[in-house]
Amino acid sequence: MVTVVLPTIILHVAPSHDTRWSDSSGLVQLSRLTAAAFLLLGLMLVVLTNLLFARIGKGTLAPWDATSQLVVAGPYRFVRNPMISGVAMILAAESLFFGSVFMIVYTLLFLTINHLYLLFSEESGLEKRFGQAYRLYKAHVPRWIPRKTPWEAE
Repeated sequence: MVTVVLPTIILHVAPSHDTRWSDSSGLVQLSRLTAAAFLLLGLMLVVLTNLLFARIGKGTLAPWDATSQLVVAGPYRFVRNPMISGVAMILAAESLFFGSVFMIVYTLLFLTINHLYLLFSEESGLEKRFGQAYRLYKAHVPRWIPRKTPWEAE
């Protein structure tokens, strides 16, 4: 929904009012190569984090099947929200591929909404579910900007 359906709607609502790369622009190839790299990395993060949720967390993203174990493996050792980062990379890839200002605005809106949700809902919920383990993790692993080295739980 977030990476396919809504972007498709956004890109088709008012194309005459949005920007698009001109095929004659020299930046098109560079932006599309960058978009491909972002798309690949974003897809890898989304797939890997979902697998980690299932295998280690013993759950899913769905509220009715939430994880029962705190996941602090793989990319979660570097940053607390790699799944959201992966989705944002996919949206950035779409923005770059099409040269769409509307998609850039949508990507920024997606990040803003998720940031506010994390601050005011998810983090407090994780603290209630996982207690000190989450507080320790939260103290050592940044929300958005990855650590240089992976965090090792003590």
